[in-house]
Formats: sequence, structure tokens, C-alpha cells
Amino acid sequence: MELIICSSCRGWKSKGKPNGKKPVPEEKKLYLEPEYTKLRITDFEFKELVMLPREIDLNEWLASNTTTFFHHINLQYSTISEFCTGESCQTMAVCNTQYYWYDERGKKIKCTAPQYVDFVMSSVQKLVTDEDVFPTKYGKEFPNSFESLVKKICKYLFHVLAHIYSSHFKETLALELHGHLNTLYTHFILFIREFNLVDPKETTIMDDLTEILCSSGSGSSSNGSGNSSAGAQNHVKER
Repeated sequence: MELIICSSCRGWKSKGKPNGKKPVPEEKKLYLEPEYTKLRITDFEFKELVMLPREIDLNEWLASNTTTFFHHINLQYSTISEFCTGESCQTMAVCNTQYYWYDERGKKIKCTAPQYVDFVMSSVQKLVTDEDVFPTKYGKEFPNSFESLVKKICKYLFHVLAHIYSSHFKETLALELHGHLNTLYTHFILFIREFNLVDPKETTIMDDLTEILCSSGSGSSSNGSGNSSAGAQNHVKER
């Protein structure tokens, strides 16, 4: 499936297939431990927060929230960026899934996690500051492709969040920022679910965490005692 953001930005494309290697045993997921999943920085009902308010244009709501999530996820990643290096994260991996970047010509690029995140953030930055895509002036119309662009942005922001959990949760714990991460993840997932912005197949890799954090449909604390519904498959995939 080819994903192209805009002519002025890098091309985004995603493919997934087994690479023929033997299954790799999954490591214990620290972020699923009840003592960590129960922590939030607020008990606010996020399901109510993400709903489209009356008299608010849908595109305006999507634009405002997407821009906010971009800044918050970028900030969250920045807290562990010094630990996410070309040596420690030689590929952009989430559990047993590896992501590749595709340039505007469709060329497949195997890059490190920090390179991949930089591609994502720089491309999104260009979009959210482009008046032709994310208009801020009164009377300026949103492009017909706006919703599809938001979907692509949210997909790649999800990749970044998932990488933080998968590869840098220990550092997040050490910084005592796991409550912030859980809150951000819960809010983001409920938002993309509310407006069907990301294909559920794309987020399946984190279904175990989503089940715990979002099963109640809110940001309130939980014991996280439920079993995961669907984790990543036990083989390496490419996307």
C-alpha cells in the first residue's frame, strides 16, 4: 500500500510481509505490568474529550487535535531521544515488526529509528505549518484530501508512540514519565478510534496495551489485570 503525503513532502509507503526467518521469542513487555499501566496524570474521561463538540467543524477539530498530538508526541520522544541512537536502535522496530521509510520516488530506505522518527516529524511539521493543508486564516478552506492526510499523519505518529513503549520504556520509567506516556497514548488511541483515522490492522501490534489502557474508554486508573487480546505475531515483519 502506497502512502503519499504531498508533492512537497517525502513519500510515505508501508509494506508488511514475513522475512522468512525463524520465529523470535517475544521478550516480556515491561509496559504491561499492572504497577505501570495503572498510572496516569489525570482521571479525565478521554472518551468524552475526543468527541466532536457541537457547532465545531469536523476538519477544524481534526486539525486542532492532530497538531496538538504531533507536538505532544514529539515532546514525549524528545525525553528519550538521547537513548534512541543509531547504535541502540539500528532499525525502526516495534516488538517484532520493522518499519522502512520510502522516499518521494518510492525508494525503500532501511533507516535507524532516530532517522525514521526524524523523517516522520519533519514531514508532519511541513504539513501542519502549510496554510494550504492546515489553514489557520478565517475563510480559508481545507483541501479535499485533508482527512486522508490526517490519517497518514496519525499512522506514523502511532509508530513513534509504539516505538517508545517497545524500545524505551525502561528509560521512560527512569525519568518517571510513564504516567505522561500512558495518558498521551490513551488519549491518542481514543481519538483515532472515534474518527476511524488508523486502520485497526496497523495498531494490532499494541492491542495488548490498548486493551488495558483503553478498555474502560477513559483515562481513569485501572488495575491492568486483564489479559492481552492480540499481541504482535511471533515473527519479524517488514512494513
